[in-house]
Amino acid sequence: MDKQKICLINDSFPPAIDGVANAVVNYGTYIRKNHGEAVVVTPFYPDADDTVFPFEVVRYPSIDITKAVGYRAGMPFDADVLGRLEGEGFDLIHSHCPITSTMLARTLRSRIDKPIVFTYHTKFDIDIANAIRSHLIREEAARILVQNISACDEVWTVSRGAGENLRKLGFEGDYLVMPNGVDFPRGRADDAAVEEAVRDYDLPGDLPVFLFVGRMMWYKGIRIILDALKLLDGKGDDFRMVFVGGGNDKDEITAYCSSLGLDGKVFFTPPIRDRALIRAWYCRADLFLFPSTFDTNGLVVREAAACGLGSMLVRGSCAAEDVEDGVSGVLIEENADSMAAALERLLGRREAMKAIGEGAQRELYISWEDAVANAWARYGVVMEKYRSGEYDGRARDEKEIYHALGEVIDRYNLAREYQRLLRESAVLSYAGIRTGIDEEVERMRAMQAEDTVVAAMKLEDLRRRVAAARTQIMTGRQLLLADAENLRADLRRRLQGMMDDILRPNDRFM
Repeated sequence: MDKQKICLINDSFPPAIDGVANAVVNYGTYIRKNHGEAVVVTPFYPDADDTVFPFEVVRYPSIDITKAVGYRAGMPFDADVLGRLEGEGFDLIHSHCPITSTMLARTLRSRIDKPIVFTYHTKFDIDIANAIRSHLIREEAARILVQNISACDEVWTVSRGAGENLRKLGFEGDYLVMPNGVDFPRGRADDAAVEEAVRDYDLPGDLPVFLFVGRMMWYKGIRIILDALKLLDGKGDDFRMVFVGGGNDKDEITAYCSSLGLDGKVFFTPPIRDRALIRAWYCRADLFLFPSTFDTNGLVVREAAACGLGSMLVRGSCAAEDVEDGVSGVLIEENADSMAAALERLLGRREAMKAIGEGAQRELYISWEDAVANAWARYGVVMEKYRSGEYDGRARDEKEIYHALGEVIDRYNLAREYQRLLRESAVLSYAGIRTGIDEEVERMRAMQAEDTVVAAMKLEDLRRRVAAARTQIMTGRQLLLADAENLRADLRRRLQGMMDDILRPNDRFM
């Protein structure tokens, strides 16, 4: 495919850290390096430094809800941002989040007439269940999410399990499995770098070291890890465990660890943004513990594999796809007893853990460079299918609402510009009248010495003219403000109507 320009849209992006943010960074990096141009579109963060990326980053307004969900929420329907994106000359839009990002993608498609690819990274049924208590509202939220995904021109999933989860949510369309890659090179980090990275932690060389890297959330299977380690500790086994990451549940997790009496053997590090430092931790550990059934791809498992580190995974989980038990990983049941038994079998067999790590490196590793090359080749297919009209049915149903939304945004922008001109006009009018008054007063003063009576008459006439001008300005300002308010009210009514259409429950909820 010739060099093209791709719009990458996602809700999370550095300084926010998660697997999807990392994926978008690598898409942008390797598109820019090997294929064409990329622009990342993502919510505003006050401490973001986008100059470190080799591609352009466009930020749109956001609100801070990090205490509730760990992220800032984007407000994507910003007229200035949409106008800027419309002029970028994109050839394809790639959304990595099914809510806000895909709504923005659909709005942009209605304006530039280019295809949307959507990648399903995360099990959103779990996110919805965690965020919404009402079963009825959860079902409706899932319906809206699937509706949004179904409107995209092509859907990718990062694993077969992710596709099955998407089906569980109600998605009935076609999808392709397009695995994510790893941004580490194949092989181990320098020994000196590894020692420097871990020097502040008590990790005796003769003890096995277990590792977890990721968000510190209970649904990642962290309770299984801690309970399994408690079982080992109760039998007198010695080991070290390191958790790398941050998250909303971290305080509860560390408190639970302390309640189990594991403080001397289990350590927690802050979130690590330095990829070289994270790679060093993978290279120091003997086994990666990842009993998560939440993750759709388990990118950290592939990162560990790049460093020759094998993983202990729940049998049948997405993270365990393509893993052969005892060869490229260790498979367990989703409980602490199963993990403890598997760990106990390996405690005195560090060479066996090393061999599993080598198998993982051989069987599971895929570089981001290769992963993005696969995606780039598929982009060309999507563009050709879009040009041929194969995707017309997907856009037709949404055309009216998203064109209307674009019109609302344009009219809002016009109203805002109208208000700005109104303010400038009032300032200029006042300045002009004030200048005229000053000049007239000076003439009156000059005349006063010759004819005080004439000067007084002219001064009174000047006062009348100033009063009339002031009344005229105030009346005009009131009319302009009323016109602007009518515009705003009309915009509010239209936007509310469209949101009602989007959120209207289907018949079974009526």
